[in-house]
Amino acid sequence: MLEIRNLHASVEGKEILRGVNLTIGDGEVHVLMGPNGSGKSTLSHVLVGNPKYEVTEGSITFNGKDLLSLSPEDRAHEGIFMSFQAPIEIPGVSMTNFMRAALNAKRKYFGQEPIGAGEFLKLLKEKRQLVGLDAHFMSRGVNEGFSGGERKRNEIFQMAVLQPLFSILDETDSGLDVDALRIVAEGFNMLRTPQTSAMVITHYQRMLDYLKPDFVHVLVKGRVVKEGDASLGYAIEERGFDWIREEVEE
Repeated sequence: MLEIRNLHASVEGKEILRGVNLTIGDGEVHVLMGPNGSGKSTLSHVLVGNPKYEVTEGSITFNGKDLLSLSPEDRAHEGIFMSFQAPIEIPGVSMTNFMRAALNAKRKYFGQEPIGAGEFLKLLKEKRQLVGLDAHFMSRGVNEGFSGGERKRNEIFQMAVLQPLFSILDETDSGLDVDALRIVAEGFNMLRTPQTSAMVITHYQRMLDYLKPDFVHVLVKGRVVKEGDASLGYAIEERGFDWIREEVEE
């Protein structure tokens, strides 16, 4: 599904990614861990096409297409979705109108007719129940007045409606209490299929417990320096990152 080769990227002239190599297959969940400032969020922003991040070398292939040649909008339509660390508010735009516009933009991209009102409302109700969002949230501005946990649930709700092929969860567990984390993780797990994949950025063992990832990658100073299964994540939880830094420097 996703193949990243020798990826270098900079922000405001400062190189952050220094040769990332990563391959994610269909149906796989990969966890990305690393110290603060190692480039995890930079990688996610590069994948979705944030113009602040400049790719200076390397390639990204998504389902056989050159991802770097696509606009951010087309990347989203092709099936890339990102759940942000701190989802923003969009006052004055209701969740219902926002989601209908997003879904119809995707349908238009693939030459499909706009979704009917009745079918759309039925879809919203079904997907809301996955993450425990009450109906009244649909008439409020996007994330307006939402708590941290509600914003994170809303991100998974959006993912459920749009049905992306590849989802990026950038520290979705940050700031969530145990109950909210469980609801978000269970909602995400219900959306997993053999055709969809995800990259999850986290610092915490509890996400490993819920998501049971196929692979764990450790990013240090802009490079993937260690890879393994979920046991690597548990080792990091217990021992931190210093032992990995020492291995890299040897």
